[in-house]
Amino acid sequence: MKKYKNYINGEFLDSKSSKTFKTFNPATENEFAEVAEAGEFEVNLAVESATKAFHGKWSKLLPKERAKFLRAIGDKLIENAEQLGTIETQNTGKLFKETKFQANYIAEFYYYYAGIVDKIEGSTLPIDKEDMHVFTTRVPVGVVAAVIPWNSQMFLTAVKLAPALAMGNTVIIKASEVAPAPLLEFAKLIDEVKLPKGVVNIITGFAENCSKILTTHSKVDRIAFTGGVQTAKHIVKNSAENLAHVTLELGGKSPVVIFKDARKDNAINGVMASIFGASGQSCIAGSRLYLQEEIYDEYLHEIKNRALQIIIGDPMAANTQIGPLATLKQLTNIENKISETLKHGGRLVVGGKKPENKDLIKGYYFEPTVIECDNHNLPVAENELFGPVLSIMKFKDEDHAIKLMNDNNFGLAAGIFTENNGIAMRVSKAVRAGIIFINTYRLISPVAPFGGFKNSGFGRESGMEVIKDYSNIKTTWINTSTKTLGDPFIIR
Repeated sequence: MKKYKNYINGEFLDSKSSKTFKTFNPATENEFAEVAEAGEFEVNLAVESATKAFHGKWSKLLPKERAKFLRAIGDKLIENAEQLGTIETQNTGKLFKETKFQANYIAEFYYYYAGIVDKIEGSTLPIDKEDMHVFTTRVPVGVVAAVIPWNSQMFLTAVKLAPALAMGNTVIIKASEVAPAPLLEFAKLIDEVKLPKGVVNIITGFAENCSKILTTHSKVDRIAFTGGVQTAKHIVKNSAENLAHVTLELGGKSPVVIFKDARKDNAINGVMASIFGASGQSCIAGSRLYLQEEIYDEYLHEIKNRALQIIIGDPMAANTQIGPLATLKQLTNIENKISETLKHGGRLVVGGKKPENKDLIKGYYFEPTVIECDNHNLPVAENELFGPVLSIMKFKDEDHAIKLMNDNNFGLAAGIFTENNGIAMRVSKAVRAGIIFINTYRLISPVAPFGGFKNSGFGRESGMEVIKDYSNIKTTWINTSTKTLGDPFIIR
């Protein structure tokens, strides 16, 4: 069994309390790692280390010097992609072919922000005062607390860590207690890059004794959180203690709509990617599917057949298409929601249970599931399940589709499949979601902002704009006149 320590101020440390906790391999249900549990002492030590590093030389480094560190992190990810992918798969159940790919691709985020570092500009203002030269500059926020969930860890870390470091901030990463091993492996790569001590700290622990202390800490200047709505509400309350700036990326119940003129093969592949990719354990999962009435039966039959053909199995195997869910709690919640839905009129098309394959008796496996729903009030249709469960409903026309797509408290992503550009543009404009996929689904890029509306959070990650979130604007006034200042008791 692997053993992991917290990474604080350039050192790997056991917990002062000597407390540890176990994590599991969801494919086997066996213990996978023993992890040092961070508590109040470790949180305070990490924050103090980050504060000292920030006020030390890190925020004062020339941009090109910070860029070198960012490129070095990217290089380390590529060099160690297979190892990182293996650890992430074993601790989360995500497919190895995806975790390995992500570790490789996520290097692009660090390269992207390395390229931005020396292009962060202020401006000279055309001020309405004589003899005044006024300009703005962007300065780092300070100490950032980045709270990362267990899924897509390399991506969700990169979109926070890369821009934060580019701007000159220091960071405490709080890894999920569900599966912290990938980020604690990543800590080893951070250590090899030789960042100044305290610039990046990686800890893990539980809500009351770790997360709450971190997000209420008086020396934390910004909180970047990815996770669930209920936890986010606690994060917002916690930020009232330190008035830290907050970014929330909160998942969703994303709708996918297929119009009758869509290319069938492309649309079906889009559905497969949207809900069965990553076993549905994705914040942008397209878990609500709307089919135009004229094509409903045809598509339902095809989706059922495709779901039956999906290969469920060992996430390390090259041919596996769906691995296990991450936790038993997840699996139990999905089973309960499906049961409630069927009692209230939902119609099971396929799946809805653990696989009967004797080789998959152990592990948190769950079959690709499709359920016909007549309304949005059914449990599987209105709740984020974080699993391979697709709710299917009919729609009549464009206006009806828009109404249905917006009839939810979430607003992270949406998918639109049609060959009519007019429909595509009108629907994409009307849908209340932060990310719109037209005739495609489930894509990321360091260039493209990522975030949602409504209960899917606020603020954005990735892209150039996010630099603003990790910086403050400073306005400087310079008096160029030789004259004595006027009446000091009148604002001018």
